[in-house]
Amino acid sequence: VQLQASGGGLVQAGDSPRLSCTASGRTFSNYAAAWFRQAPGKEREFVAAISWGGSTTYYADSVKGRFTGSRDNAKNTVYLQMNRLKPEDTAVYYCSSSANYRALGTHAYAVPSSYDYWGQGTQVTVSS
Repeated sequence: VQLQASGGGLVQAGDSPRLSCTASGRTFSNYAAAWFRQAPGKEREFVAAISWGGSTTYYADSVKGRFTGSRDNAKNTVYLQMNRLKPEDTAVYYCSSSANYRALGTHAYAVPSSYDYWGQGTQVTVSS
């Protein structure tokens, strides 16, 4: 199973890029997915989680109202639409997927160890 994230780069504060994560070697559509990020010198932190059908989403307080997670199961792809970016959003963004669960419960969805497959990460740098 491989997860390939894309869409990062150098952007301006206030920009609205979209990250994509495409799975190969496995049907993505039956399992929960999530986005995490890691800034230099900091621990990996939860950003957004999306249930298998996309009907349930969860967000970190720091991105709620600005970021939107979604998925297109026909394309085996999950997305993270990021709006009104801030310099503090600068980080490497990782997509991940559960191997067993269509949706994760309270707290579990925000824990990295709940996910079994990880992409390589895509750098997002927000300049002010």
